[in-house]
Amino acid sequence: MNTYIFIPPVRKPTGGITVLCQIASILERNGYNTRLVMRDSGAWMPRLEEGYPAPVAWDSAIPSPKDIWLVPEGWVNSLAPGLKAGARCVVYCQNWAYLFSALPEGVAWPGLPVSFLAVSHPVEWFMQQTVGRQSPVLRPGIDTGLFHAPEEKPTGPLRIAYMPRKNKALASQIRSIFEARNPGPDVKWIEIAGMDAQGVAETLRSCHIFLASGFPEGCPLPPLEALASGCIPVGFSGFGGWDYMRQLEGAQFKPWWPLRQVAWSGNGFWSADADVLDAAFNLEKAVALWRDGGPNLDAALESGQQTILSYTTAVQERAVLDIWHNFKTD
Repeated sequence: MNTYIFIPPVRKPTGGITVLCQIASILERNGYNTRLVMRDSGAWMPRLEEGYPAPVAWDSAIPSPKDIWLVPEGWVNSLAPGLKAGARCVVYCQNWAYLFSALPEGVAWPGLPVSFLAVSHPVEWFMQQTVGRQSPVLRPGIDTGLFHAPEEKPTGPLRIAYMPRKNKALASQIRSIFEARNPGPDVKWIEIAGMDAQGVAETLRSCHIFLASGFPEGCPLPPLEALASGCIPVGFSGFGGWDYMRQLEGAQFKPWWPLRQVAWSGNGFWSADADVLDAAFNLEKAVALWRDGGPNLDAALESGQQTILSYTTAVQERAVLDIWHNFKTD
């Protein structure tokens, strides 16, 4: 059994493609013959280290009926080689918002001979409601050797990290509302942009609060990285973030969809997507939590560390191997 993993032709770094490559590496290291299939040789890929399978060109990828052909959800046309060969075709839904974005006219998911993987519990629930399928959940993994809390945070102004890549205008609005309500606040805004993973990790360790402005999301990685780095996160969930996001006391928004049982309690102040006023209020609560310190802050930070225990690369590896073992024995 070979596993072919299609890598979309994108030009900029994406967390989704990094996760696809992580899956390929896990499979290759554990004795599964795996191929990363490139439609465009000039497309972006993360730096492939030892243990990663070598990429192969699209025209050289010839699956058999015994093989697995895996594609991300927004690239339905890339299913063609797997469908033609009668291979086991698997759609890995990493973002619920793109599940229907590329279906050709007249084509519906229930009519295609494919199975699904979901990146989070909310995404799996979304697919149950829309395509009537139950799917295994394969969550991403955080490198806790890279993303970890420091011995202590810097003294002085509270440092608020944010990533302007997603919904920059909304992040700017939240900042403007916060500053209008809190003239001359003793905070420093830290933009995370154009950094490699090491730079992101070092920056998050130097910050106290992380403002998450991204949505829609399947299982957003930046808030997880911030939790691992000892930050109190504030902001939007993208829907998929509710796989791990739980409210600290004082936050107002309550999801109307079902949440799974988790081992941790509140780990951030979360708002409905695009609700900039509530996000600004929550930012004030996070600032107050840091300034007050004491048991409430300690409990929130400890909850963040408990959260990360379910999102390590070791947990991800076990999930991959369990799922592929089931594929092999089906």
